[in-house]
Amino acid sequence: MKTVAFNGSPKKEGNTFHAIKMVTGELEKEGIETDIIHVGNKTIRGCVACGQCRENKDERCVLPGDDVNEWIQQMKHADGIILGSPVHYAAMAGTMKSFLDRAFYVSGSNGGMMRHKVGASVVAVRRSGGLPAFNQLNNFLCYAEMLMPTSNYWNVIHGTSPGEAKQDAEGVQIMQVLGKNMAWLMKLVENGKGRIVPPAPEEKSYMNFIR
Repeated sequence: MKTVAFNGSPKKEGNTFHAIKMVTGELEKEGIETDIIHVGNKTIRGCVACGQCRENKDERCVLPGDDVNEWIQQMKHADGIILGSPVHYAAMAGTMKSFLDRAFYVSGSNGGMMRHKVGASVVAVRRSGGLPAFNQLNNFLCYAEMLMPTSNYWNVIHGTSPGEAKQDAEGVQIMQVLGKNMAWLMKLVENGKGRIVPPAPEEKSYMNFIR
């Protein structure tokens, strides 16, 4: 099994990275391969609502010049996905938002490529605003019908300078418990394949309240 994690921080090895490493460290103890991709230092355009990915159904975003399509394929072939972001004005980092908007819209437009994968979100913050950012990340996982492991508190860790998050004893435990629960859930999903029939995907019902 394999997990791919996305670091949405501009800093390659800031506190978001360390939070992700705490989770992936537990996954690796259980024999799960992990890969961390640095998204936050890239230039990524946001979705322009052109609808071409829904029309073409080729699992690709038509916007050129970045690695979004490569990352989408890595997500498709992974068993688990971790989304990590620092907190900017009580929200996820802008580059991460641009990436996720495009990646998850492509997924939904191509048969739900992330459906029933195991997905978790983690957030690093100096002081406050962690929960709104955490909820933002979780919205993508929920909408994609992903399976979400939990920890013993919300997945938020605190620190300012790179590495300070490792001093947040409670935050460290939160990430480690998350990693253990994620590994367990991934194994449940893997061992259930061919034995337990998953619910069939349903055609999305859309409703417009403007008359």
